Amino acid sequence: MNSIKLKKKLEEFFLEDLGEIDLSSQTIFSENHLGEAVISAKEDGILSGANIIQQGYLLFEGSSTVELFKNDGDTLKKGDEIARINGSVSTILSGERVILNLLQRMSGIATLTNQAVTILDSGTTRICDTRKTSPGLRMFEKYAVRCGGGFNHRFGLYDAIMIKDNHIAFSGSITNAVQTVKNKVGHMVKIEVEIETEDQLLEAIEAGADVIMYDNCPPSIVEKFVQLTPDHIITEASGGISLNNLADFRNTKVDYISLGMLTHSYKSLDISLNVK
Repeated sequence: MNSIKLKKKLEEFFLEDLGEIDLSSQTIFSENHLGEAVISAKEDGILSGANIIQQGYLLFEGSSTVELFKNDGDTLKKGDEIARINGSVSTILSGERVILNLLQRMSGIATLTNQAVTILDSGTTRICDTRKTSPGLRMFEKYAVRCGGGFNHRFGLYDAIMIKDNHIAFSGSITNAVQTVKNKVGHMVKIEVEIETEDQLLEAIEAGADVIMYDNCPPSIVEKFVQLTPDHIITEASGGISLNNLADFRNTKVDYISLGMLTHSYKSLDISLNVK
């Protein structure tokens, strides 16, 4: 993750939670009241967000130190210690909720992504995410996908062109949309076209798409479309794909399968902070 952006995001999150003062912790404990706490996993999963523990507590004044026992991408077993924090008790408690919120969510995404990669069990097809992320948390959620063994699709509307059904409808055709884009953007920008039918596929190929996404197509159609698509064009399948039917796409030879569920239907991993 971008360390500068991470710091700014954490500052924003802590300011939202702390306001002017942590009334509970700072009323009960002085800055000289020292203690130790451990962050540990309460269920099995994949870790994501270890660096947030360190960077989060660095933002607080005082002499808190963080010792990490696990790294991002590591497998967690129930009871595993992830990190130990030593320092001001009020600092440990003031930072607890924000850090755990991020750690739990990111590890949940990493765990779900790892499950998808394992179920697909393909040496050629990659699992990737989508833009269906929580507003303000995209950097964290997409990083978590990578920790789980997945790959990232575009990060936003700014880093690649994706011509979807509504773009095509307003433009009049795939050809019109692609040609308009090619006349205006530089050679470093990739163009992806979303298609649903064979006629659309052939038009996207002829128009010069760099990536073609087969939308809501069953495995048999994805396999057929892959065979019709020239090797220099990257292929992607998306829509209607879940953990229940993911294995059915294993032999389609599609390059990528994008799953919105990785960042909108995950279950947060149970992780806690306890006084040592």
